Amino acid sequence: MVEAEVSLDLDDSVSSGMTLDTVRDALIRQEDTIIFSLIERAKFPLNSPAYNQSWVPGFSGSLVEFIVKQTENLQAKVGRYENPEEHPFFPNDLPETVVPLFEYPKVLHPASASININKDIWDMYFNQLLPLFVAPGDDGNYASTAASDLQCLQALSRRIHYGKFVAEVKFRDAPQDYEPAIRAKDKEGLMKLLTFEKVEEMVKKRVEKKAMVFGQEVTLGNTDTNVKYKVDPSVVSRLYGDWMIPLTKDVEVEYLLRRLD
Repeated sequence: MVEAEVSLDLDDSVSSGMTLDTVRDALIRQEDTIIFSLIERAKFPLNSPAYNQSWVPGFSGSLVEFIVKQTENLQAKVGRYENPEEHPFFPNDLPETVVPLFEYPKVLHPASASININKDIWDMYFNQLLPLFVAPGDDGNYASTAASDLQCLQALSRRIHYGKFVAEVKFRDAPQDYEPAIRAKDKEGLMKLLTFEKVEEMVKKRVEKKAMVFGQEVTLGNTDTNVKYKVDPSVVSRLYGDWMIPLTKDVEVEYLLRRLD
């Protein structure tokens, strides 16, 4: 069988310890990182000049593109993108790593390296999400704004592309459920297998509650019941419902379609 041949290339000693529970725990921890990154970005107004083209002399692109590209070039040199959890937004022409490489366990199918939906994440973040949680205005802190955007982008990308690990664990738990749809290239069938609406609703409620706890203004001796939040908790819930969960499932489907290659 194809599955038997593929599994020989994977690190079974590590992947046997990777369960749906351990993957779920990783996703829950990433919720904290995402919410705090949104809170940090919300400190600044929109600062639209950071997104203007030709803002940096001699560079064809915006300040945020410049910072993301330069940061990714540096991080590539020290091995960030050797980690299967990390995905660059500008993967073309990244420099080679200059430090000794850590040999990450081969948990995922090799074809997973071809899956990168950061273009969709970039579009979602700047065109749909950002206007929902930052105030209009311009305070001149363009570099700090772009750096905060990068933190958000990387946290969102890591969480969404973690769908590869989710798909791998689900496949290993029940290959007989997934193989027919994979062989038939049935995206709709795979999406149905991957969708658990009760779990998704629970995730949306949990991240909304976390945003309330992490983002409230803490005062002493103040009985004012009108709590102010650094980021609207309903926006965080919408982020997961409208974009994070659907994009993660898109990654899962794309991974599974390649799982038997």
